Amino acid sequence: MIIVTGAAGFIGSNLIRGLNAHGFDEILAVDDLTEGDKFHNLADGRIQDYLHKDAFRQRVLDAGLPRLEAVFHQGACSDTTERNGHFMMDNNYRVTLELFEYCQRHAIPFIYASSAAVYGAGPDYREEPGCEKPLNVYGYSKLLFDQVLRRHLGSLRAPVVGLRYFNVYGPNEQHKGRMASVAFHNMNQYAAQGQVRLFGGWDGYADGGQQRDFIHVDDVVRVNLHFFDHPEYSGIFNCGTGRAQTFNEVAGTVVNTLRRHQGQPALGLPDLVANGQLRYIDFPDDLKGRYQSHTCADIGRLRATGYDAAFMDVQTGVARYVDDLLARGRLRAESNPL
Repeated sequence: MIIVTGAAGFIGSNLIRGLNAHGFDEILAVDDLTEGDKFHNLADGRIQDYLHKDAFRQRVLDAGLPRLEAVFHQGACSDTTERNGHFMMDNNYRVTLELFEYCQRHAIPFIYASSAAVYGAGPDYREEPGCEKPLNVYGYSKLLFDQVLRRHLGSLRAPVVGLRYFNVYGPNEQHKGRMASVAFHNMNQYAAQGQVRLFGGWDGYADGGQQRDFIHVDDVVRVNLHFFDHPEYSGIFNCGTGRAQTFNEVAGTVVNTLRRHQGQPALGLPDLVANGQLRYIDFPDDLKGRYQSHTCADIGRLRATGYDAAFMDVQTGVARYVDDLLARGRLRAESNPL
């Protein structure tokens, strides 16, 4: 059996489908379905059983789990604005530590979600302590366990891999609210209002010119499965594309993909701005000095493990995402009212 925590969440639910395609259906899905609509994320995956996260945690502490082939630990509070440090450290750090200790006692491979938030404002995004400067308790909760793993790398009884996710986007993130991806918010803005709003220039960047390493969730799943298939590797690895792209590129791809579905031609950035389909708002004062204007994963360590697949760029991945939402009926390609 394989365990996936955060199974009804964004990455967890996509990972289940990836495991299904990989030939694995004996999956114990762990999550909290108090928000019942999240069941939609599980409905098209194949699992053997479901367990509430609190009952699962107690079974870990009681050593009451069945024989396991691997644990993919995706469950966490991912809200970077959460200020309750006690909750964050228990939910993100302590639970991960308990799972790690259980997996080591029973020699079970353990792959867990870390985060690029450990790097703070950068500018270097390498898996090195000197680059790690979290700006919030979420980032610190992820970094603290990464430090635990580093201390144990020389004495592991089973492989452990921490993946530092950069800006992930793709299907099944609709429940995340304000923490959903830029692409998701861009799509909903345009479908509802016929325009996408982006931050204006600041910190040396032009309007909409801030850059992030945007990675499609399908690529994230492939990286997880790579380490599942290669248990000879342990450590902390960036999970990004190694490519920084602008918010303008994300928004432009969203708008032009929806225009394609409307039977309209693609437009360049100047025309999208001139037509009012992209609009810039003043950069918020309260974000100045607290905002990542540029992120780009150094993926040298990942490539050194033999992972040689190409990553989707924004133009490919975001267009696929829009097509997917339209096919599922979760987004309407309405005529642009402007």
